[in-house]
Amino acid sequence: MVKVVIADRLGKGQNVGKGVEIAGGEAIVVPGIGADMKLGDEMNKVDADLGISFCGSGGAGAITAQTKYGYKARHGMRSIEEGVTAIREGYKVLGFGFMDVEDLGKRIVEEYKKIQGE
Repeated sequence: MVKVVIADRLGKGQNVGKGVEIAGGEAIVVPGIGADMKLGDEMNKVDADLGISFCGSGGAGAITAQTKYGYKARHGMRSIEEGVTAIREGYKVLGFGFMDVEDLGKRIVEEYKKIQGE
């Protein structure tokens, strides 16, 4: 099962989590304001396959996870297609502007599973 940590600057991410679960993944939503800055820590703790970070710029949590743990990260994304492309290119951490929508979680997990041969 694909394990995805979701961390949102404003403590959201529940809709993306629903999409992850619809696609057959396990969603772990980090609670609380400033959660994006805890993304890498939580990914490391639960040995996650993927991490999704949300903030205004789409970068802070993803860059922090990359810097602290060496996860390959792409940030500043604004569309689901950008996220799908990042998965195809081997990125493990995806940084978006605020986009708490089910389809994002669903499409990311579906693409990851396709690449993994699941």
